[in-house]
Amino acid sequence: MQNIVMSTNPTYYVYQEPVIEFVTVAVQLCLYLEQVAEHEKSDFIEKMLCLLPLLYLKARLLPKATEEMDGYPERFVTDQEYEDLRQMIAAKLGSDDAYLEVFVEDMRYSDEPITAFISENIADIYQELKDLACNYQTREEAIMNDALVNCLEGFEQHWGQKLLNVLRPLHALSLSADE
Repeated sequence: MQNIVMSTNPTYYVYQEPVIEFVTVAVQLCLYLEQVAEHEKSDFIEKMLCLLPLLYLKARLLPKATEEMDGYPERFVTDQEYEDLRQMIAAKLGSDDAYLEVFVEDMRYSDEPITAFISENIADIYQELKDLACNYQTREEAIMNDALVNCLEGFEQHWGQKLLNVLRPLHALSLSADE
């Protein structure tokens, strides 16, 4: 991925410091996940426990923005890329990939525990962030703006909760590895 270059108008939303900080963490997470096969399981868990909370914080600190164009920003992550990443994370975590989820709407109506997967949730987060990063690389401010708006809507609607949900099992795995 290319470096983000500041515009001649640094007050424009996509170049404001909180936005650049968020995009920087998003890019770091994407780059790490794209190299996930090269890392040990314990390193992966620790890196996720550092990057995911930072990403959440940076997303929460962002000022609101409004769309500038009609339609949705381009999607870059293919179904195959998503599935490849999900499978690599699942293979890395093995049986530790699955965890019981309590913060899903279906849990209200179920007597059975609901199983969720760290790999699936992280792949969902990756997809949103990679699409944002690729749209940022266009260096077209309206596209960058709308990609950020879209990403933050996704954060509020689903991937922010998924991020928080995977922290519990990752935290438990980190502690069990320490013992």
